[in-house]
Amino acid sequence: MKERRGVSRRSARTAAAVLVLGLTLASCAGRKEPADLVLVNGDVTTLDAAAPKARALAVKGDTIMAVCASDKEAEAYVGPATKVVDLGGAWVVPGIIDGHVHFNQAGALILDANLMTVSDEAGLRAEIARVAGILDDGEWIMGGLYGAYEQWALGDAGAAGSQKAEPWRPNRSMIDDLSPANPCFLSRFDTKEWLANTPALAAAGLDRAPLEGLEIGGDGKPTGIVFAGTPAFQKLREARKPKSPARLLEENRAALKALREAGIVEVHDIERPDQTDRFVELEERGELTCRVWLRPDLSRGEELGRAGFTMGLHPKTKQKSGWLRYGALKGYIDGIMGTHGALFFEPYDDEPGNYGHWRPHTSDDPGLQVRNMEKMYGLIKKGLEYGFVPNVHAIGDRGVAEMLDLYERLGGEGVDLAGFRVIHAQVIRPRDFTRFKALGVIAEVNPYHVSDDMRWMEERIGHERCKGAYAFKTLLANGATLSFGSDWPGTSAALYHMHPKYLIYAAVARQTLNGTPEGGWFPEERISVEEALRAYTINNARAAFEGDLRGSLEAGKLADITVFDRNMTAIAPADILKTEVKHTIVGGKVVFARD
Repeated sequence: MKERRGVSRRSARTAAAVLVLGLTLASCAGRKEPADLVLVNGDVTTLDAAAPKARALAVKGDTIMAVCASDKEAEAYVGPATKVVDLGGAWVVPGIIDGHVHFNQAGALILDANLMTVSDEAGLRAEIARVAGILDDGEWIMGGLYGAYEQWALGDAGAAGSQKAEPWRPNRSMIDDLSPANPCFLSRFDTKEWLANTPALAAAGLDRAPLEGLEIGGDGKPTGIVFAGTPAFQKLREARKPKSPARLLEENRAALKALREAGIVEVHDIERPDQTDRFVELEERGELTCRVWLRPDLSRGEELGRAGFTMGLHPKTKQKSGWLRYGALKGYIDGIMGTHGALFFEPYDDEPGNYGHWRPHTSDDPGLQVRNMEKMYGLIKKGLEYGFVPNVHAIGDRGVAEMLDLYERLGGEGVDLAGFRVIHAQVIRPRDFTRFKALGVIAEVNPYHVSDDMRWMEERIGHERCKGAYAFKTLLANGATLSFGSDWPGTSAALYHMHPKYLIYAAVARQTLNGTPEGGWFPEERISVEEALRAYTINNARAAFEGDLRGSLEAGKLADITVFDRNMTAIAPADILKTEVKHTIVGGKVVFARD
C-alpha cells in the first residue's frame, strides 16, 4: 500500500479530521466512500465497549473509516482502487504499542556481538564468526555481555541452593583466527572483565607494552582478558573505533525490521539525543515504520522546554506529530535486581547488609540509593513547567514506595498526576497496591521479566517478598492501570524478548519458556489475555495522552492494526508461544506482511 500523495505525516491528523467530518463512521450504514484498504474475513477484537467484536475493517488514508460486523457490509467500501486483504480468520487487534524500549541498544544485539547466552568456546566462536561476516574490515566488534546465563540457562526457573558455576574465562586464541580484520573488545555481563583479541591489543599498543590490568598467561603472553578500571582497560577504550553513522543506521534498520515483524506499531523509547537525530533521518528517508514516543532523561526538562519543546512536538520541526515526538521524562530512583541495585526496605537475602547499591549511601541511611529526593522533586517540577510529565524507574519495594510518596506530595500540591508512571513497579509492598488507583498513577510493567527473572528472584529476596513481585493481578484488583513494555533488548544481566507473544504468555502463564514451574510462579498473579491486550494497546495510548486517537479499533481512529495468525484468547497458554504476526499496519500502511 502506498500513502496518499500530498498528505504528509505531519498533516495526517488534519486529513483524518476532514475525513471524519465527511463520513458517517458510527456504523457501516449510510453513504459509502471507497476505502483505500479493506480487511475482510477477520476475527476482530476492537476493545471498543460498544462493539467489541467485528469481522472487517475499512481504512481511508491513515484512518479507520468503518468497523463492520460482516464481510457483506465491508463490500460497500470496495472501489476500483481498493486493496482488499482476506485475513483467513486471523486475529485482528489494535496495533501493539510497546511502552518501554531502549532502541539505541537493540540493533547492536542484532548486528553486533550478542553473547549473553554464551559461556563456552563453541558459542563464542559461532557469534564472532557471524558478526565478522557482517562487518567491513576494520570495524570493531564490541559489547557481547558473555556469561549472563552462566549460572542458570535461558528459560531456567532457578532452584533453591543452586550452585554457582565457576566463571568461564575466554581467551583471545579462541577468536583470533575468525577476526583478523576486526578488533574485538567484548565485555562480561557484569562488565568487570573484558576480552580483547590480538588486533584490539595491537590497536591499543598492548601487544608491545603490556600494562596493569592485562592478564598474562602461563606462556608469558596476554590471554586477552582485561580488567575494568585499569590502565590497560583505559588504553583499549581510547583505541576503540566508534561506530560510523552508516553502521548505526544499519543497526536502526535491523531493529525497525524486528519491530514490524513483531506487530509493533509504536514504541515508547528511552531517548538518547544522538538516536533521536537518527530517528529524524530515518523519517526523512521514509524508513521509519513505527511511531516513536521519546522519553528524554528527567534532567533535560528545562533544556528542552527553553528550546521550545514539550510533549507531542517533533524533535526537529517543533510541530505536533503523530509519528515522532517527545513524550514524558524518564527518571530513576534505584537500579536493577540483576545487579543487586534495586532499593529495598530489607536487605537482599544473598547479600546481607545490602539494601540496594546503585549509588553511594549517606550516613543516615543504610541503603545505597538516590537519597536526594528534593533534587528529584525539583527536576519533576521543572519538567512540569514545560509540559512534561515524569515516568520514573522504581524496582525494589522501597524504590516504589518512595516514588509513590513523591507523587502523592505533588498531588497534594494540586498537580494533576495524569500520565505519571512508576516504571517497572517490580516489587510492591502490600500496603502500596491501592495507592496506584488512589493517585491515578500508571504501573508500567514488563511481563517477560517474570519468565526470565524468576531464575534468581527468590535467591535475591526470598519467597515472602516475591509475593509482591510482578503482581499484575493484584494491581488490577486494586484498580491500577497497567502499561506493558518489553524493556527490549534487556539489561546487562538479562535478555528480554520484544515479540508480544512472549509478554502475553508470561503474564498469562507466569512460566519460563520451558513451561516451568508447573502451574506458574505465584499463579494467583496470572491475568487473562484480554487484560494483557488492553495493557498493550488502549492503556499505552492513554498513557501517551492519545487514547482518543488510537489504541482501539473504532471509526475515526488511526489505522494502527496488528494481525496475529491465531486468537490468543482461544488457545492454551503454551500455544501462545507459537503465535506469529501476519500483518502490521501503521497509519493505514501495510509495513509488514508475512505472506
